[in-house]
Amino acid sequence: MTAARTGTVTTRSAWHDVPRFQVRRFAAIAMAEAPALAEEILCEIQREYPHLPVVLDDSGEPMALVGIRRAIEVFVQHLENSEGRPTVPPGVFQDFGRGEGLNGRSLDSLQAIYRMGVRLAWRRFADIGQRVEIPPPAMYELVDAGYEYLDGLVDQSVRGYAEAAARQAGERLRLQRRLMELLLAEHHRGDPTEAFTERAARIGWPLPEKVAVGVLLRPAREAMAPAVGQGVLLDMEYEQPRMVVPEPDAAGRPELLHRALAGWSGAIGPPVPLADAAKSLRWAEAAVRLMERDLLPSDEVLYCTEHTEALVLLQPEELIDDLALRCLAPLTHCGPTHGRRLAETLLAWLETRGGAPEVAARLGVHPQTVRYRLRQIRELWGDEIDDPDRRFELELVLRAQRLRGELGAVRPRR
Repeated sequence: MTAARTGTVTTRSAWHDVPRFQVRRFAAIAMAEAPALAEEILCEIQREYPHLPVVLDDSGEPMALVGIRRAIEVFVQHLENSEGRPTVPPGVFQDFGRGEGLNGRSLDSLQAIYRMGVRLAWRRFADIGQRVEIPPPAMYELVDAGYEYLDGLVDQSVRGYAEAAARQAGERLRLQRRLMELLLAEHHRGDPTEAFTERAARIGWPLPEKVAVGVLLRPAREAMAPAVGQGVLLDMEYEQPRMVVPEPDAAGRPELLHRALAGWSGAIGPPVPLADAAKSLRWAEAAVRLMERDLLPSDEVLYCTEHTEALVLLQPEELIDDLALRCLAPLTHCGPTHGRRLAETLLAWLETRGGAPEVAARLGVHPQTVRYRLRQIRELWGDEIDDPDRRFELELVLRAQRLRGELGAVRPRR
């Protein structure tokens, strides 16, 4: 232990003032008793923590015992040399932390074990200090040095623990991704239930009866993964992350997702049986494409089941456009503005099935204006306007145009 420096004032170490012959006697006794002290510490740890596994080295000796003994010897050698800080023995304590992480134990229990070891070592060192008459101030410094040394041991173990945790997390993500790939595959060879069960069991995921698949749009390129909970499978490797939501209609599930996905946007497909997860994915992807074109709200995570009309009418774009060319041909020779007004009036009439007053209230215009437009509509389409199939086709294409913003919105019915 070296002298402590504060500004320009130098405080001499009490341990440094201990006569060298006393330090050498202390170190010799401590080194001789290191094996017994290591065994005492390991026995006490095993008594307090019987769950700890005993891992043997090539010679059949417990690796933990080797590590404890080596840690004591390095610390004692440092006391004898009195230069610099003790160097923590590499390897063993990092391996110990790694083992704790792989066995699912917490860092708190790991640190508690180390504190117990330091406490037992201090008792032995205090006894040796009395035997060789080391002054109390120097022994107090020894306590401080011991806990500083402990910090180094803990740092190594934490590093090993973190490595194990990262490895486990990475392995779980890999297995989770393989499960999602299987779930979202368009076609399966035979009954996929057995494969689902095997892959789900490897990550402890209970197989649900129904799932909904979500596709997310990142709020920023480096956005952190949303905390959707362990039950929800999430794959952030895609440009548009995907998630599989088990039992999407379960109590509390929508509220949990709403909180977890705050700030994100995207779409969640309809609930489907587990084997049909790919179908839910297709609807979610379709909804996201419409969001990217500003045809659906793009500032939230929406549910496809709440936007069925848009998904049904806006997806088959070429078919709807072709149908519109044929059905709305009578408007070809009307001016753009007048043609739009006639189309809006026709749609309001088809939706209300009412007379001029009902249509006028829906459009926010005078009933006499509606009567004039309806006469024109009948002149343009003739008897076809009374054909149920033609009316159905007209309503389809006009609703699609309204969803695209090509026709004006209507007043809600009262």
